[in-house]
Amino acid sequence: MATAYRGLLANLISDLRATVNGITPEQFEQLVVDLLVKMGYGQGETVGRSGDGGIDGIINQDALGLEKVYVQAKRWAGQVGEPEIRNFSGSLDAKGATKGVFITASTFSGTARQTAQTISAGNKFIRLVDGNELAQLMIRHGVGVVTEYTYEIKKLDENYFAEGI
Repeated sequence: MATAYRGLLANLISDLRATVNGITPEQFEQLVVDLLVKMGYGQGETVGRSGDGGIDGIINQDALGLEKVYVQAKRWAGQVGEPEIRNFSGSLDAKGATKGVFITASTFSGTARQTAQTISAGNKFIRLVDGNELAQLMIRHGVGVVTEYTYEIKKLDENYFAEGI
């Protein structure tokens, strides 16, 4: 059963990634904000449009909006490189922000990951989420997926019988 489950999960991840790659950039931005909200990060809104300053979404982590996480969402076919991470870091600086999440439907280059890690060693933190992790988070938090079946597998409770009924 575990092998079958892993196979079904791999197929679902593949289907999710293909579907996400087929939606519009605006839909992708909304999906990303919806996911972060569902993950419990706070109230969110999409703000991506022409002249958005490199910010596609904002998550207010508290009711008054004093703690914000800024979001960049890229539904690219190709790999996201180091220049995009530096640009996003500059967008965070322009907002006086210290927290950002960069989510892509594709992958990040090694230099992009290294740049985010270097930036995050200071007083600013940039979290990268690639397409594979995005799909896994969508499944875990129920965004874009529904439960089709649930199986409950039981085993003998030896402790119950050892306590002397």
